Order: sequence, then C-alpha cells, then structure tokens
Amino acid sequence: MKRIVLSLLAILALSGGCGAADEAPDRPNVLFIISDDLRNELGCYGSGLARTPNLDQLAGEGVRFDRAYCQFPLCNPSRSSMLTGRYPGTTGVIGNRTWYGGKHPEFVSLPRYFREAGYTTIRAGKIFHGGIDEPAAWSVGGEDRWFGEGAAEAPPPRRQAETRDGRPLTKAERSDRWIVLEGDAERSGDHRVADRAIRQLREHRDGRFFLACGFSKPHSPLAAPQRFFDMWQVEDIPLPPDFAARPTVPEGFPAGSIRPKNADLFIGREASETEAREMIRAYLASSAWMDWNVGRVLAELDRLGLRDNTVIVFWGDHGYQLGEKGKWSKAGSLWEQGIRVPLFIVDPRARGNGEACPRVVESIDLYPTLVELCGLPPARGVEGRSLKPLLEDPDREWDHPAFSVWSEDGKHITGVSVRTQRWHFAEFFGRGPGRMLTEPATDPHELTNLAGRPEHAERVARFSRMAREHAEGWLPE
Repeated sequence: MKRIVLSLLAILALSGGCGAADEAPDRPNVLFIISDDLRNELGCYGSGLARTPNLDQLAGEGVRFDRAYCQFPLCNPSRSSMLTGRYPGTTGVIGNRTWYGGKHPEFVSLPRYFREAGYTTIRAGKIFHGGIDEPAAWSVGGEDRWFGEGAAEAPPPRRQAETRDGRPLTKAERSDRWIVLEGDAERSGDHRVADRAIRQLREHRDGRFFLACGFSKPHSPLAAPQRFFDMWQVEDIPLPPDFAARPTVPEGFPAGSIRPKNADLFIGREASETEAREMIRAYLASSAWMDWNVGRVLAELDRLGLRDNTVIVFWGDHGYQLGEKGKWSKAGSLWEQGIRVPLFIVDPRARGNGEACPRVVESIDLYPTLVELCGLPPARGVEGRSLKPLLEDPDREWDHPAFSVWSEDGKHITGVSVRTQRWHFAEFFGRGPGRMLTEPATDPHELTNLAGRPEHAERVARFSRMAREHAEGWLPE
C-alpha cells in the first residue's frame, strides 16, 4: 500500500499542474532578456568593433555559450520554438504570421508554464512576435493577439507612415536609412521597455517573478542617440572579407544557400562600400544603445538586492549578416552568421560561472533549462535538453547537433542546417538545391564548400540523412 501511495505522489508531481511556486521558497526569480536581430557582434565574443560593456560584464559573470544556434533564422518561428521548447517542424510555425497555439493548443509556452507554477509572469517589450502575443502566458503586460485562432477582431491603428516629398516611404526606402534619436531617447521603444522592466522589478521585488524583457534593437530601422554613433568613424569600419554589393552565391556553393534579394536592408539595390560602412556603424550604434538599456535594468536588479536569487538569461533570437556575401538580413540565412546566436546564463549557484562553453546548444534548450534551474517538474513534450550540466561543467562531453531550418515558400522546409562541434552542413531543396559542408574553425567566413570532395562523401551522406529525417513530412516533393 505504501508503494502505491508513493507512486501516485510521484505521478502527481510530474503531471500537468506544476504546483505552486510558494511551496518551494528557495526557487529563484527569472530575468529573461531578449534582443532582436542581434548577431554575435559583442565584445565578449571577441568583436573588436562592438561597444557592449554591460552585456560583456554579464557574460563574464555566468556561462557564455560560444556555439548556440537558433532553429529558424526569422523572428516568429525562432521565438515560437524557444518558447515552446520544440522544433519548427513540430510547432508548425515557419512564417511570421502563424501562432503556435492555432495548430497545437495543447502546447504550454515557457512563461505560461511558469505562471501555472505560481510565478508572477511579466512581459516588457517583444517576447512573442509582434501581433502574436499570448495573453494567458502573462500575469502582467499581455496584449491581444492579431494573428491565428482566437485573435482579436481587428489590429490596432497603425502609426502614421513616414513620408518623403509628401508621399509614404516605400519598403525599400525605409530599408536604406537609420535614425538618430534625440537626447537619451526617453520616448523610444527600447528606453520605455527598460523603464517598464524597472518599474516591474520594484513592484514585484518581494514576490517570485519571471520577467521577460524584450528589446527591439538592433532590428531595423537601426536607431540610437548620436553619442552612440560617435563611438566610431565611418572610414575605420572594416568590410567583411566576403563583402559583395548584392547577394552573391560563393563559388562552389548551391544557389539555394543565398536568397537573391535582401529582406531588411538595401532592399532592391546594391550597397556601395561607403554605404556599407555607414550601415555597419548604425548597426553597432543600435546594438550599443540596446546594451545601455540592458545595463539600466541590471543596475536596478542590483539596487534592489535581487541578483543573488535571480537566474538571468540573455538571448538573441537569430543571427544577422552585415554584407557578408552581399546579404543584409537574417531571413533565409543558414550560414553561421544567420543561425548562431548570443546566449549566456547567469545562475548564482552554478559552478561554471565565469567560463565559456564551447559545446553546441540550441535555443529550444532554454525551456527545460529554466524549468530545472527553478526546481519545477519537467515539462511534457519539449524537445530541448536542459543545459544545467553545462552550467556546472562547461567543458563536459555534449555530443548533440543543432538543427536549423528555413522555408522559402512558407509551406515546406526548403533548407536544413546540421551543426556539430566541428562541421557545419546544410542541404537545400526546391530552388537552387544542393549541399554545403564547411569547417568553421579553419574557414570562419565559410568560403570553401567541402561537400563535393571524395574524402567527405561518407560524412556528407550521413549529414544528409540527418537533415532529411529532421524535416520529414515538410520537404517539397
């Protein structure tokens, strides 16, 4: 009889309801900081250009992951995967206008899981994609959803369009500019996000909170106060070794590896070398501006004495190309610059704090990691792996590849990347099909395709099987 009772208690502990957070008073708070369109252009990742002192310090206080990869190089699919702990092929989200819950209402998102566990979940800024928030996930700060099942009847009124010569700017014209913000830009989006996060820290300092703080920069339009632009001289900005005036497929690579048109910057036209340097400076300034606002939030966390009982995560939703191979965006990029993301985790209790982790990890690993770090029962159905072992020993063995996918048509998976500790493989289907294999440690700019060399034939075949199995049911006929 005693054995039956114990078994029933174990089942209840691991099922549905997580149990109130108040039942475990030592559970930490969570501060989850997200940046939009931020590649690994940070001082802590070895960038000689970046000016990101607050993030660099934060990375040094926790475990910095040097090989972290998103599952889709586009905002909504990437965030949907991270927030559900599932691959895009499982969520069914391969575009920016799909809500994961429309296809899978049984999935429980990361903030909703914490809310159901008794945490106060707080949203400040962009966490889910714009127009695809999940009000049920938040105790504070949720917004109506404008896409997918159960969406509100009509979207909010659009802000007045920018004009030139009395006419609205075209998408291409909007892509070719940056914005110098006045003063400290108190009325700008990221400043207000930091203000909101600071207010919520003060209000909920005595409770148990999961605060998600999403900054929009350096997403275009690139913007920052003038003093952040002044950190660089345009003529001192170097161009990437594989810079091109327009999207250009490197010799020996499949055509599908580069989208023929840019999606974010320099849409529909070539970029001169001077314009490229100016745009890179604007990206660096926008990133530095975001870092400054992150610093404001962290300073308040310290002022309130909350650092020792708060797990802090910093994550970028996908990578970005700044003229590499002529590409000025993230969309469609299965190159290292497109899928590699900044990630560091600061758990005051972790033995690995202050170290860098060289192992390959995925964005979907964050869900089970935070659940375990906060002592909650494992969530059902998540496909990621808890990174807690790597927080204790960043150099431990960890032989798990990272999968990233892309969809050219919004209906099929038309590209699959497989990243291991040494190799980066990608296969493209549909337009410009073919395979690529690079060794980033010796070829960091990915200029040489090894896929056709006889000595790699067996390796390429194995990676191809892995890629096709990962995208099973989603590949074009």
